[in-house]
Amino acid sequence: MASRTIRIAPSILSADFARLGEEVRAIDAAGADLVHIDVMDGHFVPNLTIGPAVIKALRPHTKKPFDVHLMIAPADPYLAAFAEAGADILTVHPEAGPHLHRSLQTIRELGLMAGVALNPATPAVMVEHVLDLVDLILVMTVNPGFGGQSFIAAQCEKIAELREIIDATGREIALEVDGGITPETAPQAVAAGADVLVAGTASFRGGPGRYGANIAALRSAR
Repeated sequence: MASRTIRIAPSILSADFARLGEEVRAIDAAGADLVHIDVMDGHFVPNLTIGPAVIKALRPHTKKPFDVHLMIAPADPYLAAFAEAGADILTVHPEAGPHLHRSLQTIRELGLMAGVALNPATPAVMVEHVLDLVDLILVMTVNPGFGGQSFIAAQCEKIAELREIIDATGREIALEVDGGITPETAPQAVAAGADVLVAGTASFRGGPGRYGANIAALRSAR
């Protein structure tokens, strides 16, 4: 566990949307490793957020990878648009379409890294037969759709199960956790095997002057 590098991906869902470009530049300067972008359609999850046009507008503000989590169904018709907008990683849910393998193939053919997101009730086994196409596995430790929810500690068992699966492949597959991540809950996720922490509220709390300290507190979670 101690040898793993922990990367922090602030979720801009908790940023000030009136000054989103400035917020992205601020978290970049504060030490973020990735910029996590939650895309919601009001159908697959009960909320509406942003689309490719906003991602394209934000792309010039940072060189950090855009980690785009698609909480939309269907996802396949929009993959190319998000790639063209500047995404670096596209993560889809198994439930968002009939052919997860095909979705991941398409993402890779677009030249992006491919991720699979698992909701709290979605078992780890859902990724076992697509591991050759996966660069990232995202474990949701809340039900997707809204920021500010409480961490579901029972998901740590799934994180640990996925860590074993990933280690057995010998491949570099990121194990990301999203939902209720704070300096208090992050150590549980890291101890279970996570190496990428998505945090919205905990990253953006206190305004730009606090972002560096917020990210450092999350990164030091052990």
